[in-house]
Amino acid sequence: MPPLDTSPTLSAWRMMLALAVVFVFLATTGWTTIRDQSTPGETRESALAAWAHGRVGQRPLPDAAGPARTIAAFFASLSPAQRTRLADRYPLVVGNLNGVPVTLRYRANRVSLAHTLDAERSRVDDPRLNAEGLHEARRRVDRFRSLMSPGRQILAFDPAGTGRTAEVLGDLDRARRVSVIVPGVDTNLLTFQKTARMYSAPAGMATSLYAAEHRADPSARTAVIAWADYTAPVGVGIDAAIGRLAENGAVRLVDLTAALPGDARISLFCHSYGSVLCGVAASRLPARVTDVVVAGSPGMRAEHAADLATPARIWAMRDAGDWIADVPHLELGGVGHGADPVAPEFGARLLSAAGANGHAGYFEPGTGSLRNFAAIGVGAYGDLTCAAADSACRRGISGAEAA
Repeated sequence: MPPLDTSPTLSAWRMMLALAVVFVFLATTGWTTIRDQSTPGETRESALAAWAHGRVGQRPLPDAAGPARTIAAFFASLSPAQRTRLADRYPLVVGNLNGVPVTLRYRANRVSLAHTLDAERSRVDDPRLNAEGLHEARRRVDRFRSLMSPGRQILAFDPAGTGRTAEVLGDLDRARRVSVIVPGVDTNLLTFQKTARMYSAPAGMATSLYAAEHRADPSARTAVIAWADYTAPVGVGIDAAIGRLAENGAVRLVDLTAALPGDARISLFCHSYGSVLCGVAASRLPARVTDVVVAGSPGMRAEHAADLATPARIWAMRDAGDWIADVPHLELGGVGHGADPVAPEFGARLLSAAGANGHAGYFEPGTGSLRNFAAIGVGAYGDLTCAAADSACRRGISGAEAA
């Protein structure tokens, strides 16, 4: 037996204690809390209050918190003109309401973006703003303008606080396979897309994956969703070490996947803290979610893949230079996210991440990680490259083992 002071168990406890102390310090000094941001213009809360009293003719509007199928049936009963009027009058509601036709959501969110852009422009001219506030207002103006660019399909948009959004690439109504990218920490409206290191941001990840799927199978009818429609942790602090935000986001992810149009198969690509969210959501995902892929994961709040209680295949990868490997894969008193998904005993199907180059490089064009993502996205399992020099990760998938 190893000496007590060098035993793996004691070392793990020491690491967790040190980690907990750091998280408590960061939280109490305010470094890891989400900053409250004033949002000019109408809020979604006020829009929902107005919606609750709205009518179409003599008919009341459906409960915005109701099932997506009820919302879908209501909108199906309306004329095109009635739908358009609702989108224009209640854009912050219609644009974020599961069950609403996706093209109508795109329209509503363009209306919301236009209203928010006008309100934000007025802030830029506000002499009361300090230098930091002015810089942020200008950044928000630039972001809203970009999201309104011709051809962009915004599936969700809420400017409150740090903001949430989701964007679709491809034809979501006709797609036979849909890939949903679930990003990690520091995801908000301002970081939704980046000029430098563009493939480390949700919009760039989606652009890269959509192009890679087309290369993998040009005939496949695919769509990709950059899903930043949850409140993510800010920095690697207490919110990133516990599951509260993942639990809240999991509800939204389950609702999204259950309400997507048609019967397309869905694959989730969950990066960093996004994999925590996907793990929390796993047992509630609809059967049409066939694959859950985690990259650079701190854990899925489970000790084994089987504990996720989902029929979806669980895939995992990590680049050799990814710093997340040094994070203790433990859970103690709600701190930490459990076992390492790339550990063989976890039971995930292990994929190669060749060329990913660190924690933020998994969606970079030309990498083995991106090629593997694309193969799963189009259902080409025989083209996958496993982490080991064998076909173990493809085992049990019809037509893929011997490929």
